[in-house]
Amino acid sequence: MSGQLITLDDIRAAAERIGGVARRTPLLAMPSGSLAGAEKLRLKCENLQRGGAFKLRGAYNFIAQIGEEQRSLGVITYSSGNHGRAVALAAREVGVPAVVVVPEDAPDVKVRGIRRLGAEVFFEGTTSVQRKRRAEEIAGERGMVIVPPFDHPHIIAGQGTAGLEIVEDWPEVERVLVPVGGGGLLAGVAAAIHALAPRADVYGVEPRGAAAMRASMEAGHPVELDSVASVADGLKPVRPGDLTFAHARSLVREILLVEDEEILKALAWCAEECRLMVEPSGAAGVAALMSERLPDPWAPTVIVLSGGNVDPVSWGGWVKEYGQMAAESA
Repeated sequence: MSGQLITLDDIRAAAERIGGVARRTPLLAMPSGSLAGAEKLRLKCENLQRGGAFKLRGAYNFIAQIGEEQRSLGVITYSSGNHGRAVALAAREVGVPAVVVVPEDAPDVKVRGIRRLGAEVFFEGTTSVQRKRRAEEIAGERGMVIVPPFDHPHIIAGQGTAGLEIVEDWPEVERVLVPVGGGGLLAGVAAAIHALAPRADVYGVEPRGAAAMRASMEAGHPVELDSVASVADGLKPVRPGDLTFAHARSLVREILLVEDEEILKALAWCAEECRLMVEPSGAAGVAALMSERLPDPWAPTVIVLSGGNVDPVSWGGWVKEYGQMAAESA
């Protein structure tokens, strides 16, 4: 099915495959008065997923479909952190070795999480292109299977199970906001929402300093940015995938851009109003809503909190610094 959009059957098959491994995360209703229109807002808490982010859904769906003989040689991936941790966790579940290539500036909290799960870690460069090249070299030397971070049907279908759960838990949903890195979560959620709640609009949200999907949508084809910069380390691929772009172009209403300061205000709001530890990448959708970039603020809206793997000291500092500004924005 290379080059084709995934189907609802693909997503439902993934849900069966990952059941018992990935959590069905809560869809959290907001307390009245916490934000304008809070009674029509729900948060999909993938920060509470095993491994601290949505990535386990796609990683396990991919690894579970590798043949036993090939899988026994081990799996390898390249990741800014969350996908690497998910691959390490999925590999441990099925009992195979794992290697993760991370950027030289990967957050320590994510590297420690990967190592605790038994995976071997290599550091390479600062971009996804550099990490991918190193992973391909190691895979060739060891005969390992590469688990791509986002641009594969099995990965997208696995991430789409989050969208499946959203509609099952709240059929009234009319709008879904999804953080965008490489686009796997956006592609999968959009496919699920389009199939089950076609009236609902799906929006992607990117940091302005790492807006590869927005640039690609404007160009009409995937483009590679010369550089990226954002506090949201999980949203910094320099290029979306070909398949994730195809999904976004067909199924996504718009890609919204947010500033780093807005992301950190949203992170602080999640902490103070919801008692949730969310990493900057995971707070991007909340930032878009709080910054009033959407039409019709009263539409029933789900925001996907994509992850919660963040250094506690940094997180506490951001909450302290941006908490008052978040309250004023709300």
